[in-house]
Amino acid sequence: MILFWILWGIDAVVAAIAVYFFFIGLVDGSVSSFNIKLWIVLLVVLAALLTGTLFLRHHSYLSLSKILLAVIAVPALLYALFIFVAVITGARWN
Repeated sequence: MILFWILWGIDAVVAAIAVYFFFIGLVDGSVSSFNIKLWIVLLVVLAALLTGTLFLRHHSYLSLSKILLAVIAVPALLYALFIFVAVITGARWN
């Protein structure tokens, strides 16, 4: 049960970052009529994932909900680890 909430928290942070970039894009004009459909699909999928896994957990499908949460959480953790190593080592990437 604790693993579920850890994965759900990571996914919630990923969704919050996506919403943040969406609103920043609206302000600076990079989210336009050309790509608004892509943004809407992305935000709806993230919201459906978060609410869907809560629904699955409530209906005793805990393993399936953890698998669905891991689809977003594992790449997010790997990317965070990559950024952490890049900052700590001070490596030059050019």
